Amino acid sequence: MERRIRRVGIAFVVLFALLFGQLAYVQVFAADSIKNNPANFSRQLIAEYNVRRGSILTADGQVIAESVPGTPGSRYRFDRRYPQGELYSSITGYYSRIYGRTNLEQSMNAYLSGEAPELAVSTFTDLFLGRPKRGASVIVTIDPRVQEAAKNALGGNQGAVVALDPRNGNVLALYSTPGFDPNALSSGTDEQIRRAWTTLNDDPRKPLLPLATQELFLPGSSFKILTGSAAIENGYGPDSRWPNPHRLTLPLTNEELQNFGDEFCNGGSPTVTLQIGFQESCNVTFAEVGLKLGPERMAEQAQAYGMCLTDPPAKTTCDDHPISFELPFENGRFPQPSYFERNDPLLAFSAIGLDNDLVNPMQMALMASAIANDGRLMNPRVVTQVRDAQGRVAREFRPKQWGEPISPATARAMTQLMISVVNGGTGYRAAIAGIQVAGKTGTATNGPGEAPNAWFTAFAPASAPRVVVSAIVLDGGDLGSEATGGQVAAPIVKQVIEAALS
Repeated sequence: MERRIRRVGIAFVVLFALLFGQLAYVQVFAADSIKNNPANFSRQLIAEYNVRRGSILTADGQVIAESVPGTPGSRYRFDRRYPQGELYSSITGYYSRIYGRTNLEQSMNAYLSGEAPELAVSTFTDLFLGRPKRGASVIVTIDPRVQEAAKNALGGNQGAVVALDPRNGNVLALYSTPGFDPNALSSGTDEQIRRAWTTLNDDPRKPLLPLATQELFLPGSSFKILTGSAAIENGYGPDSRWPNPHRLTLPLTNEELQNFGDEFCNGGSPTVTLQIGFQESCNVTFAEVGLKLGPERMAEQAQAYGMCLTDPPAKTTCDDHPISFELPFENGRFPQPSYFERNDPLLAFSAIGLDNDLVNPMQMALMASAIANDGRLMNPRVVTQVRDAQGRVAREFRPKQWGEPISPATARAMTQLMISVVNGGTGYRAAIAGIQVAGKTGTATNGPGEAPNAWFTAFAPASAPRVVVSAIVLDGGDLGSEATGGQVAAPIVKQVIEAALS
């Protein structure tokens, strides 16, 4: 009898082991494959839309993304809505039942959908009380006044604006035009969503790709911020003197590089200081600086500012992604030193922001923010808190210092150079009564016969900076081929600074 009972007991143990093994396999090892099986997609989608997804709110509590009850009769319990339309599309991205998620809707999805471990208590409470599952709210750093100012300042121009607080890396504004209305991809019939998707993707201006953070452009003379930093870091101070021809014959060639408008700087004096060269944006001066420093020092400074080193034209990707961000961000690019061993004269063009230098407004804003913050570069931050459905703080995202690309002494010297650009140089249209602005213009070629892109990057107040703004206007804006950064982009930056400091 005992032997039979023992055999029955062993049989039950084996059966339970097989049962638990199967459960473990289904819930752990095979979970992803089952979840992603096309046969389960519709069921999974309906389950996802039965969750009241958390809201995304600005620093002052303005709702920029929320879930609302779905259309009566719809199989989806909730729809995603964006009350401000395209104004915050570069930040929120979209949440679409057909095309997935982007930007904060993607990077913060675990919190917004209620799946993050920090939300276990809140989720259990909803389950216990029989309520629909609710996601957490995400609080962002964006200041609506500054965001609106960026939109209004750009007007009908195609371009982008980034505004940061250099002290903590908070993103105060992030706006690109053309943008898009996320509502068109998140609500309506499937046919309407697909039609909107096709329209957006067929637009040659690429409205789904934020110019402020994900596109890359030649920076033109804005890049002299980096070249000037490298010069001062390596002992060539603001008073260092440089030959002052209006044209520079490039090494090993008969080619010439010339100043803007083929004009002499500083009235044609035999030499010019680094400060005057920066103030008047003298191409020849900074080409000479770049050649004197050499590719290794230039590349070292580019990396210190968070740029990737690449080997153009074959390698254009950025493998190390040195600066992290809650939104998709393309770090700037600068050529590897080995590239200039094969193309030595091109270092002169790289020193003035041409050749294969590539940046976006976020990268330029980060460079200027290090200067504004005594040489310390803060990691950009767009999310400050996550709050569960009961309003409790589930997670905080604190400011982080990314690095120290320049010394405090260099930061002070660069600040004085940038002040001179606004007070008596190419950036005078950014001057604000009663507030000292420090900035740098840039005008970047788009190719033969094409209107240039206009840049301006600045911070204020110069003595105790609270905001950094970088703007690009594509194809010269309203001025077309006659545009410069000082004429077109500087007034835009001025308006955004005024809004941030008001």
